[in-house]
Amino acid sequence: MGTGQQVRAGEIPGAPPRAADSLVELAARGLRHSFIPEQAAFAQTVRAVRTPTTVELVREGSSLRYSAIVALGLATLGPDDQGQVLAGRSAGDLAASASERAADSPDPGAVALAAWAAAEVGGAPDTALLRRLSGFLSKGSPLPTVDTAWMLAAAVSSLRASGGEDALSSGIARRARDLLLAAQGPQGIFPHALPAASLGRWRAHIGCFADQVYPIQSLARLAALTGDPEALSAANLAAQRICALQGDAGQWWWHYDARDGSVVEGFPVYSVHQHAMAPMALFDLAEAGGDEHEASISRGLRWLDTHPEVLEDLVSERHGLVWRKVGRREPAKAARRLSAVTTSIRPGWRLPGIDTVLPTSQVDHECRPYELGWLLYAWRPPGPTSAGPDGASAAGGRPTSTEEPT
Repeated sequence: MGTGQQVRAGEIPGAPPRAADSLVELAARGLRHSFIPEQAAFAQTVRAVRTPTTVELVREGSSLRYSAIVALGLATLGPDDQGQVLAGRSAGDLAASASERAADSPDPGAVALAAWAAAEVGGAPDTALLRRLSGFLSKGSPLPTVDTAWMLAAAVSSLRASGGEDALSSGIARRARDLLLAAQGPQGIFPHALPAASLGRWRAHIGCFADQVYPIQSLARLAALTGDPEALSAANLAAQRICALQGDAGQWWWHYDARDGSVVEGFPVYSVHQHAMAPMALFDLAEAGGDEHEASISRGLRWLDTHPEVLEDLVSERHGLVWRKVGRREPAKAARRLSAVTTSIRPGWRLPGIDTVLPTSQVDHECRPYELGWLLYAWRPPGPTSAGPDGASAAGGRPTSTEEPT
């Protein structure tokens, strides 16, 4: 992979070596395992499977969401590097393919990600997809928090690509922003769905880590584009809370209580939260004029190497992958379900001895392409794509503190 661009680890004093070129190189190499050339799309996951003689990587399924995310990540690389991953295609080609597939997708999150990639990688708003997003918001039906945050991100990128002259995107941004702000808890935590009550008693109070970082990112981007002080304040509050709750070894915990801002259940700890999702959201927050959290980003990255829960390496140089998560040895989601029930009865109530009965000793030997896509997106500065003349993105790439913000 070309080394003309520097990764953003240099912006963080004391950042560990994993934050630099090695992880970015690994991501570009690893994404080749999950590309499906005949579909011009990415798999749902790549899983390591033991055979009698070796360990093989098995590709499973196909994901529109992940294809759009990878388009955003690969667009930070040069055309040659994109082609090596995409069998000669470009990130712009991948974004266009995602837009076509999203045209009749019933998944609001997939449509939002495809619209985001169309604006940012393709360089122009996709009006048809934006109309679909507006329709999802107009129905008044419950929406996942993550999907709503992606709608806001898509609208902000579309506004930027159009020079701000886009009433459709403005309307989407306003409605998505209002839904997020109305649902945020007093300590900054967002629930898993909007409205939270739509999930019922046992889950209404819980928001996962993704429910925090995507709103932080999209609200920060809205604030950077429009100067919206409430959006920036909400993003700051959420970031402050998850950073205050970060584990001693840098773990970004999984489930939070929106009522009092406490941790409901810490595990699994997902590698993508450590190396990509937290950094990209916190970078965007700082670039929008919000708080800086470099120390938390650095601690999170260090967990990839120090992870006290397990002995084996999580970064597979051999395969170019980062194993998905460290979790409990338990029946499916047992600790999360138990903790959801106990904390619904009384905030902060956890069953005693749960860490002994359900120890954290399991490594999930899979890697989903979106994880490596976000890794590139988080750590590479805006780079050339095939969308514009001379390899420059027509949308201008991601914002940095030195260019017009999105």
